[in-house]
This record gives sequence, structure tokens and C-alpha cells, in this order.
Amino acid sequence: MTSPDGENMYFGGDYNPEQWPEDVWLEDVRLMREAKVNLATVGVFSWGRLEPAEGMHDFGWLDRVMDLLHDNDIQVNLATPTASPPPWFGLAHPDAMPVRADGTRLTHGSRDTYCVNVPAYRAASRRIATALAERYGAHPATVMWHVHNEYGTTCYCDHCAAAFRDWLRDRHKSLDALNDAWSTAFWSQHYSAWEQIMPPRVTQYRSNPAHLLDYRRFCSDALLAHYREQRDILRAHGPQPVTTNYVMAGWTPLDHWKWSAEVDLVGIDHYTDQPGDDGLAQVALASDLARSWARGKPWLLMEQGVAAMYTPERTLALEPGEHVRRSLDYVARGAAGVLHFQWRASQGGAEQWCQGMVPHAGPDSRVFREITELGRTLSSLAPAEPEAAEVAILWDDEAAWALQNPALPTAGLDFRASVEQAHRVLWQRGIATDFVHPSHDISRYRAVLMPSLYLISDEAVANLTAYVEGGGTLVVSYFSGIADPDTRVRLGGYPGALRDLLGVRVEELHPLTAPVTLSDGTIGTFWSETVHLTGATATATYPGGGPAITRHQAGAGTAWYISTRLDASGLGDVLAQAGV
Repeated sequence: MTSPDGENMYFGGDYNPEQWPEDVWLEDVRLMREAKVNLATVGVFSWGRLEPAEGMHDFGWLDRVMDLLHDNDIQVNLATPTASPPPWFGLAHPDAMPVRADGTRLTHGSRDTYCVNVPAYRAASRRIATALAERYGAHPATVMWHVHNEYGTTCYCDHCAAAFRDWLRDRHKSLDALNDAWSTAFWSQHYSAWEQIMPPRVTQYRSNPAHLLDYRRFCSDALLAHYREQRDILRAHGPQPVTTNYVMAGWTPLDHWKWSAEVDLVGIDHYTDQPGDDGLAQVALASDLARSWARGKPWLLMEQGVAAMYTPERTLALEPGEHVRRSLDYVARGAAGVLHFQWRASQGGAEQWCQGMVPHAGPDSRVFREITELGRTLSSLAPAEPEAAEVAILWDDEAAWALQNPALPTAGLDFRASVEQAHRVLWQRGIATDFVHPSHDISRYRAVLMPSLYLISDEAVANLTAYVEGGGTLVVSYFSGIADPDTRVRLGGYPGALRDLLGVRVEELHPLTAPVTLSDGTIGTFWSETVHLTGATATATYPGGGPAITRHQAGAGTAWYISTRLDASGLGDVLAQAGV
């Protein structure tokens, strides 16, 4: 994957010419050249224009766009538009409209209104992908394929129910194994036939946590199958890399390690929602995750806000110069390019107030002048080689999903929040950080952090034990190692599978209603535990004298345990003690 000159950074964004008269296109390419744009993502939401009726294609306008961009030395990341089926599709296939957990079937009128498990939708997706591949696979402007957009739609319809049962048969092999994994002896949930199993729709009270988790796994795999179908079609028609764009949010049912093995490069959409250093910390986290998921392959910032931060309540303008600084931070952490949503701010539609590289005010604006400054800066840069990290944080999407289960000891247990705090403490100290899955080879890292990793497999425990005994430093936060991959609590005392490695046995969990001051002056909040030492040494205690933070020598390495939530300063102090 290279930019037009083979050396510099990609720069550009989503381009939606179908929203504008053709005379605007000429101004677009003139301004793109002025801003040093060299890559445009085209066609993301254009299915209705490309296929105005089922099986009838209109490529004339896209032919002109592709030729115009190519003639102006602008390459194209060409998208399959399957994230937004057109109105005729929903009318012809009403069963393809997604169903919420409460049974409500949605109707056309927005984006992402589809069920990925409906055969008619899958067939229509393959059809439009094939038509685009046949027509533009050899077009000189096409340098990359962008499948779909921000995968994440979850459905609970009968098509999903049938596909879910097939997935469960493949995972568990037998109903006996499923009943054991799901602990269905509880509340008379024992299944005696596969047909009795439904998606986890809204029910009377709490849902089965193992059922919920398996459905998230199933959704990730179902969406991935949809991606693979299109990817394979596109690969058959040209050598261009194929990818999709991950939205950096906790609601997406994507196993990023599994997905990243299937894309040719990792693409992320990242919208910061905090000003100043808080926003820069978000940039660092997203970049380090993307680079780590890529595992040596390129990664690309495919969308970001244009000189703005987006929150559910409002859009906030960045300070002058801040957008350039943030964009260069992505580059410094290994991004192969910096793209935006979108090129020209829309005049109408549901996202008309999302800024564009060309804002509503036009090119005579601070925003466009900063975009031009950024483009010129990037045109003189080669992709960066980030500093090799010696510290890693464990990342497991399945563990994150499990902590979204409502039936936990207290609300507020949040894997992503724990990860964000750990990463920010390292970032503030200038420590380069990778993310790794608990099953990965972690032997090269001098320290590994485990923030609230609720689920863990026996294989991962063996991997971590070998790492510590081989000389590594492991720092484990509260509510880690509690459950197996089927969400069953590991008996005998917490933290379950990690007791021997940490040299502690936790008898009781005590969510806090008020902060407590530990013996070393550190403040504990939210959470505490009754910890018994079984080989570890306490480095800080609770007011009553019980161990709060412990250190355990295991082989040639050390395993630390933090049984309460510390603030950033307190966590930093513990990491310093651990030599991180």
C-alpha cells in the first residue's frame, strides 16, 4: 500500500459527489489538489444511486468521478455500499430489516438498516460487490477497496435465530456441552432441542450471561462472514488491498484480533470527544490499538472529525492548530495516512452538521486553511516507524463484552475504562505501549498490564504464568481472572485462575460507597476486597489492615495485584514500584 509517489502519507477523506451537482466536482478536484489530497474514499453510501432498482445498475456518474479523480492524480479507496441498502430493497425484502431485542422491526429511513443473516441481503451484497469489482477492479484510480462501513448492526430476527443455532452447533458440538457451558440448570433453562434456543431477546428479568456472550461472538462471526464474501469477490478482480473501517466504540460486536487477521490493512474511524491533553490521550490509545491489531501490517486512520469533537450533546470546535497536531500524532504512532469524514460538509441529511474538510463556509475558512496546512505537511513526510514498545496491555474483546453483562456485583465495572486509565498513565510517562491478546507470545515485553480482565482461559493463564516465571512483570487489576470463557465463576476464591500466580486468595468482594485511604497514602475508590496472602507480600493495606496491593515472586519474575480502583497518580506509583 503506497501513496501516489510511493513514499509519502495518504491524505484525504470520504468523498460523496453524488450529493452535489457535477459543476461542484470540478471545484472539488481543484481544491483537493490545493490541499494535497491524494486519496478519496468514494461510494460508501451510494447504493441507491448505483442500483436504483434491483439488478439495474447506473455507473455513468461514478465513471465520470473515477476518471476525474484519476486525471487529477487523486487515487480512490472504492467502497462497497452495503452498509445502507436502498429503499427498494426493504420494500422487496421486509424480512431483511433488523429486529431489536424487544421484537421491534425497524424500517428504512436511516443507515445500517439490514440483517446480515438474511439470504436476500447477502445475495444483494455479493451482486453489488461483483458489479463494482468487474467495472472498477482494473481502473487506474482504484488503489484500495473499502468493504461496507463501520460494521456493527445487531439483529435478533428469526433468520438470526436459525444462524445462531448453526453457530452454536459448531462451537459446542452437542446440547449437553451447551447446557454445561451455559449453566442452564439455573432457572430451568435446560435445552432439550436446538430449536428451543433463540437469540437473547428481551425477557422478564436478567438474561443468561453465557447466552449473551455467545451471541456477541456469533454476531462478530456473522458480520465477518459478510465481509469475507465481498473481500473474496474483490480480490478476484484485482491486486488492490481490501479492508473495512472499525469504529472505535464499545458497542461494536467485533472481535478485533480475529477481524484484523482477515483484512489487508487495519482501518479505524476515530472521533475524539475531549479537548486538550484528554483528546491527545484518546488519539494515542486508538493509534496504539490499531497498530497492535495490525500486528505488522499497515494501519490507516480512515475517518476523523474535521477540526471538531463530537459528543452526544454537541459539536465542539477544536482550538486553532489542534486538528493538525492530533493528526500528526496518529502519524507519529504509525498511521499510513490521515483521512477524514468528510470532504465537503453536506447541505442536507442526517449528518449535515458534521464538518467537512470544505465546511459550509467554503474554502475561505479557518478549517480549510488548516486542512491545506496539514496536507502540505503530510506531503513532505514518510510513514513513521514508531518506537518499539517494551510494555503491553492485555486486550480481549470477549472479556470486554462479558463486563457489559448487567448481572455483576456492581454497576460501573468497565474493561475499556480500566484499559484507558492504564494506557493514559503509561502515555503520560512517555512509555511506548502495545496491546496484546492474552494468548499471544508476550515474552519480549518487560512488563504486561492486565486491567480488569474478567474472562480468561486456562491456556491464557498458562501463557501468563510462563511469562512471569521467565522473568516478566505482570500487574493485575481487580476483578480479573474471575470467570472462564463461558462466564462461569472459577471456584475456590478470587481471582480464580490467577490465585497461584498472584499468591493471593480473595474471600469476598466489597464494592465501595466512599473512598478509602490505604496505608501508603494512596486512595482507593469504587472497589475493595478481602485479600488473604498465600505467598504474596502486601505493599499497601486497607484501613482495617487487610492487604490491598500485593507483590508475588514467581520464578524469575513478579506478579502484582491491585484489589481496588486507584486514581491515575496512585496507579502510576504502583507501576513505578513494579519497575514499569
